[in-house]
Amino acid sequence: MKFDLDDQQRDFAASIDAALGAADLPAAVRAWSTGDTAPGRKVWSTLADLGVTALNVAEEHDGIGAHPVDMVVAGERLGYWCVPGPVAESVAVAPVLLAAGPDGAERSAALAAGGLIATVSAPLQPRAVNADFAGLTLVVDGQVRDGSVGTGHESVDPSRKLFDVTASGPGWDADLERASQFGALITAAQLIGAGQAMLDASVEYAKQRTQFGRVIGSYQAIKHKLADVHIALELARPLVYGAALSLGDRSLDTARDVSAAKAAAAEAGLLAARSALQTHGAIGFTQEHDLGLLLLRAQALRSAWGDPAYHRRRVLEAL
Repeated sequence: MKFDLDDQQRDFAASIDAALGAADLPAAVRAWSTGDTAPGRKVWSTLADLGVTALNVAEEHDGIGAHPVDMVVAGERLGYWCVPGPVAESVAVAPVLLAAGPDGAERSAALAAGGLIATVSAPLQPRAVNADFAGLTLVVDGQVRDGSVGTGHESVDPSRKLFDVTASGPGWDADLERASQFGALITAAQLIGAGQAMLDASVEYAKQRTQFGRVIGSYQAIKHKLADVHIALELARPLVYGAALSLGDRSLDTARDVSAAKAAAAEAGLLAARSALQTHGAIGFTQEHDLGLLLLRAQALRSAWGDPAYHRRRVLEAL
């Protein structure tokens, strides 16, 4: 059997690429890292115009109520372009947590419209990402509560600052497991996108960089290294989309499938990062080269919503 995206999903991905490709994301990420989120907010406004922020919001709350596969399509493209901000938290997790909460309809509608951006503190990631940027911070501690933002901490990715959060106010019930699965799934999709971006950059650079009088892309060792990354991504991508199908169907195997996807995507992203750095050489370490933004993002996303060890253990328990 062959699974593939339909024309509408391909057009959706192409529209995201067209919009983000014209937005100078590297400059926005660098500005974000220094505390200037204005360029990043313009990017989020663009995402709202494209309907990305409304994907996981129910139709009765002015959202799209999209299938998880559509969310993975968007997550992969956002990972490819290294969009800053709490992507998985605001686009995928918060709509699940807010649906049954106080003012849930109003706040969900604000999420869908892009006027509200949310971040989340949960057992899998106790510190909330970009809580200084988000207009709403949610805390998961058996129930869901609004959170008060405390001390900020630097992350391996300077654009993903982490914050201590204290729960405040009354709590409400939500499908916490499903919210966590969405967080892991969309993070996995971002890792696939970031890995693909690093592979594409490496392939282009290998056509230009010369060593011993030949472009390095002509050496078999480089070809094999890049081919290994391509294979890793192509093996991980179906797991991510398969997990999206499980999540959409509310399958009994959803936890296993999401964990398998996150573990595979994390390893593929790490392989892409290592190979990209080896292909580019020392220039990949420099602040001026855009590769560094993806290297740091992949490392940060690798542990977000459960590191590979956690998800491999979940797969083993399911088997």
